[in-house]
This record gives sequence, C-alpha cells and structure tokens, in this order.
Amino acid sequence: MTIVIDDRNLPADTGTLEIVRPVGRRTITHAIHDIDGTHSLIRDWQPVMSRSLHYGKTCGLREDFDAPEKVAELVALTGVEPLDETDRFCIESAGLSALTQMEWAVRRGIEQGTVSIPGLELTDEQRAVNADIIRRIWAGEEVFDHFDEPPALRRYIAERTPRIFKLYEKVLSAACRDRNVAAAQTDPQAWMVPGSMKLLRFLHDRGVVNYFVTGAVVDPAGGGMFEEVAVLGYESGPGKLIEATHGSTWDAKKPKNEVMRELFTELNVDHANVLILGDGRSEIQAAVDGGSVALSRLEPDWTRQRELHREIGTNYIAEDYTNPVLYHLLGGE
Repeated sequence: MTIVIDDRNLPADTGTLEIVRPVGRRTITHAIHDIDGTHSLIRDWQPVMSRSLHYGKTCGLREDFDAPEKVAELVALTGVEPLDETDRFCIESAGLSALTQMEWAVRRGIEQGTVSIPGLELTDEQRAVNADIIRRIWAGEEVFDHFDEPPALRRYIAERTPRIFKLYEKVLSAACRDRNVAAAQTDPQAWMVPGSMKLLRFLHDRGVVNYFVTGAVVDPAGGGMFEEVAVLGYESGPGKLIEATHGSTWDAKKPKNEVMRELFTELNVDHANVLILGDGRSEIQAAVDGGSVALSRLEPDWTRQRELHREIGTNYIAEDYTNPVLYHLLGGE
C-alpha cells in the first residue's frame, strides 16, 4: 500500500500550507525525515552553534581550547548577545554536516588571522582557495577534496573540527539538551512539532516506510539522537513507525545528502516515489536534485529560511503538521 500526493485539486485557500512548486500527482512509497526542527524540538541548537562557531573562529584554537572548563564558559555566554555573522551562518547552514560547520569556523579564523597553523604560512594563492571554500560552505557545499591545499592545512582541519564538534555537543547538552530530554519524559508532546506523531502514523498506516536522517551523530549504543527519538515516543525498528535512523560520525564528515544517497542505494527505490521532509537546505536540496517530493517544515517567522527554500525549489512549505489541507494533499482525510 502507498499514498498518492495530488496537488491538482486542493482548496483555493490552503491556509498555512504553501504550494511553492506543484508536483501534480505522485505515488509515495518511502519518506525520509530530518529530525531536529522537523519533528523534534529538544535541541535548541542554533544559539549554541552560533556561540561555538564564534568561539572557534576567534579563540585561536590552541591546544587547550576545548579544556573541560570551557564548557561552562560557553554555556554562560550562549544567547547573551547577537553574533551577527555566526547567527546568519547558522540560518544559512542548517542541514549541513556539523563537521562542515566547524570547518567553516576554522577557515574563517585562518582568514581573519586569529588561527595560525604551526610551521605553515599560506601563500596568497592558498589564502584565495581558503576564501573560496568559505564562500562555498556558506552556499551549501561540503566536499572539497579536489582543491589543491597544503597537507598540513588539511590535517589541521581534520584534527580540530571533531574537537570543536565535541565541545559544541557538550555545551548543547549542558545548555538545553539534557534538561529538555528530562522534560520530554514527562510531556513528550511539548517537545514535538505540532502534528508530528499524527503525520508519521498517517504515513506508516498507509504503507509508507519512514526513515529518520540526521546530521548529528547516531550512536549505536543508544545514546544521543537515539535517546531523543525514543523519549519522544517514535517507535523504531523494522516494520515500526520509524524503520531506522541514519546519521553522521564524530570524526568523518558525512554530509546529509551523502547519508541519503547511501540510503537510496540500500533501498533501491525510485527517487520520484520518496517524500523528503526537513527544515535545512541540505535535505531539501537533495530532494530537489534527485527529483523527490520536498516538504519544508518552517516556522512562519523564519523569513530567510523560507526565502532559501523557495530559491532551492522546495515543493511545499508547512509550519507544522496540523493543517487538514496537508492530509488532503497526501490523499487522505
């Protein structure tokens, strides 16, 4: 059993559901869902990420930059002041691999002169390459193996970015994540996007196979994102509400579109028959590039994000999953 998306006969007034690029009629057999911001509200990651990136590009990244006492310092500074560049970067880079976001911070530090690599002085040409990669990351690119750069620079980035990432995760846990997980154990609905469970059950009950995909680390031991998925009540496993959760690692950059590409290969499914839901540019860009159906979950006041997703070419924008027109679109209710 499947569902059939059909946007040809929707009501004139679709309310909070925005039809950006109609697909007409499309059979859907699988759905790939981002987690943070798309279904879960547990991780208030943007203020923490902004502070962590600002720290990464300004602190010098000396050997003790991620000492344990830095966690409390960064928690205390999170959200206390606007950080124009990193605040904007967090909006633009939502959905990118965390290691790519951390690489941006390291490269910005090199560009600004706050980060220096022992024994390496970049030439003007090498600085131009670094600046080009910074621009490309801001535009949504993540893989730069084909650029000619000094091995010492690549080694430095490969060593420093996982450490900034782990520092960020510790700050995130201390600032909000652990507290919110505890609160979700008592009231999971308060930490979900409204209508999230209804939508997932609607799809599952009609034979659509749901997968979670995240840029966060997925720990096979069951911690981290697995814990958050479980505490919110999303049953996971073969044949269950969520078939499986796929994600990243601590030290190997694995862009979300690559995670999705591997999943498509594993499933051997036609991209055209897949619905992809997310709030980040990475998963929506992957949907558009592959010819899948893209549904962006964006708050009404996320002006820049909505502009970005329209530019990328998303099909639909929803503020949550409570609008009856959404279920009309999905061939039900």
